[in-house]
Amino acid sequence: MKKIGFDNEKYLRMQSEHIRERISQFGGKLYLEFGGKLFDDYHASRVLPGFQPDSKLRMLLQMKDQVEIVMAIGAADIEKNKVRGDLGITYDSDVLRLIDEFRGIGLYVGSVVLTRYQGQPAAEAFQKKLEGLGVKVYRHYPIEGYPSDIARIVSEEGYGKNEYIETDRELVVVTAPGPGSGKMATCLSQLYHEHKRGIRAGYAKFETFPVWNLPLKHPVNLAYEAATADLDDVNMIDPFHLDAYGVTTVNYNRDVEIFPVLSSMLEKIMGTCPYKSPTDMGVNMAGNCIVDDEAVCEASRQEIIRRYYAALCSRRKGNCGDSIIYKLELLMKQAGVVPEDRPVVRPALEKAKATGDPAAAMELPDGTILTGRTSELLGPSSALLLNALKALGGIEDEIHLISPTIIEPIQKLKVGSLGNKNPRLHTDEVLIALSICGATDPMAARAMEQIPKLRGCEAHSTVILSPVDENIFRRLGVHITYEPQYQESKLYHV
Repeated sequence: MKKIGFDNEKYLRMQSEHIRERISQFGGKLYLEFGGKLFDDYHASRVLPGFQPDSKLRMLLQMKDQVEIVMAIGAADIEKNKVRGDLGITYDSDVLRLIDEFRGIGLYVGSVVLTRYQGQPAAEAFQKKLEGLGVKVYRHYPIEGYPSDIARIVSEEGYGKNEYIETDRELVVVTAPGPGSGKMATCLSQLYHEHKRGIRAGYAKFETFPVWNLPLKHPVNLAYEAATADLDDVNMIDPFHLDAYGVTTVNYNRDVEIFPVLSSMLEKIMGTCPYKSPTDMGVNMAGNCIVDDEAVCEASRQEIIRRYYAALCSRRKGNCGDSIIYKLELLMKQAGVVPEDRPVVRPALEKAKATGDPAAAMELPDGTILTGRTSELLGPSSALLLNALKALGGIEDEIHLISPTIIEPIQKLKVGSLGNKNPRLHTDEVLIALSICGATDPMAARAMEQIPKLRGCEAHSTVILSPVDENIFRRLGVHITYEPQYQESKLYHV
């Protein structure tokens, strides 16, 4: 059983209290730039065992009568159909998804702002779509000389040209479908307009990582660098905080680099800058809620290895270069780990060597490691999934959960009618077949009951998974990695 290293309930209490204090500091209204993922934060849950993926949402729900959400999306990102890599959907589609998610749990979404709007036809079409759905939409424009020409930015020629976003509540959370969407500029533009209207308001930033009150090379912070290796983010000591208070804290390069400009903007807008450092701007309390540092360190080391395997496979697919691999190798060295420190790697490779075919391995919650091999009926991922459900349900290994008489018609359909060349069942087909068998077979039904126990399990495949299998493991909550090689030597893979 994996150790809990993070007190989630303490985090919810401390975080909401700290945000309320920051609202009071500015006289009753706060624009909170919300970095990272508001929900489904699986990176945080992996490196801080005990952190729940929906913790940030639960925290906001404790303040839901005070909270209003503004969604920011870059007009250029709409125009070029920018896609979220983790979900495979465009940014504009994700805005619709996020609004539905927020509303579904009782959070108020006040509006959407199109940032850096320059008349892009796709952005105009998206605005009409949103307004047709009853969503308020505002436009913010590019500012010449941004971010260095502060005199122009903080003037009627800069922020003054942006449309003022009407907000009603004390805490305005500005979030986005991805980085580079203009969240900070949206917050500062609003501060300019609020102060012009005589309304007291402030700005703060919520970023879970890097954790400001952990050491620079703590595995949690190294894991954040691994997660953002493609963005060239680098953790560093906050020199402004060290100079102002004599206290060492951690921030990342982009916030440190922009702070002098941001400080000058806030001073010009508010008369004085309320912050002496980038760390001062943050409201994150996660570092205060770690209860088992070693558990958190080990979880973070494993995350770095997972990120390394993901990058290797991304390079194999032609989606990233060597520089990202080199950076991750350096981070592994700093964390004191090698790929073989991932417990499921060696068993998978040994199984593949013994059988001469692709194989996979999974570590169950109690530490047991089991494998799945390639057969005529099942691929290694499907075999592994069935073996895991058997083990979790205490079902004898020789028992067939899915009868060959069920599998064979599915294979005939795949090859004969649907044009597939591979007759073996994918993981989604296995789960459907198992659920059908579960209607009449108690053992299959028992296996189906074990599915929730897969969440958080570790797995490794000796070949790159099909998109179907990868998606199923992700939806089951299994942390899957794989070797950077395809099962077959061909140019086109699906």
